[in-house]
Amino acid sequence: MASFASVGNLPLSDQLPGTWRLISRIDVDDTGKEVPDPALGSAPVALLFYDQTGHFAAQFMNPDRTPISAERPAIAKNNTQAVGGYDAYFGEYAVDDATGVVTQTLLGSLSRENVGAIISRMMTVTGNSLVIKLETSAWNGTPVTRTLTWERIG
Repeated sequence: MASFASVGNLPLSDQLPGTWRLISRIDVDDTGKEVPDPALGSAPVALLFYDQTGHFAAQFMNPDRTPISAERPAIAKNNTQAVGGYDAYFGEYAVDDATGVVTQTLLGSLSRENVGAIISRMMTVTGNSLVIKLETSAWNGTPVTRTLTWERIG
C-alpha cells in the first residue's frame, strides 16, 4: 500500500498548503448506504484554506438554505456543527507526514461549542486533488465514514 502522506517525493505537509474547492462530500454507514446530511445538503459548496505557517480555515454552505430546520443535532464525534445550513471554522493544524493524519485545533467556529475542539482527518493529495476521510456520526447519530474530495484552485 502506498504512503498516505506523500505522492512522489513530496510529503503531505508540502502538498497541503493552498486553496481547495469542495467537489463532493459523501457520508456512508457501515453497510455502505449513503446517509445524506440535512444541514449541509447532498452537495454543499465549500472552500478550504491551508497556509504554510500552520493555519487553516474552512467554510461550508448548503446551496438551498430555505428549508433548514432550527433543530440542531447533538455534536458529532470528530466533527463540527452547521448552523442554518452553514458551517465555518478556523485554527491551527499539524501534519503527521508518516501517517497522513492532519490534526486541527479550532481557535474559532460558527458553533461556539466547537471552539477549542481538536479534530483529526486522514488526508491524501494526488496532483490537484485532496481527499479527506474521517469517522464521525450523521445528524441522527448513525456512525458514518465521511469522504470529502477537493480540487486545488490556488
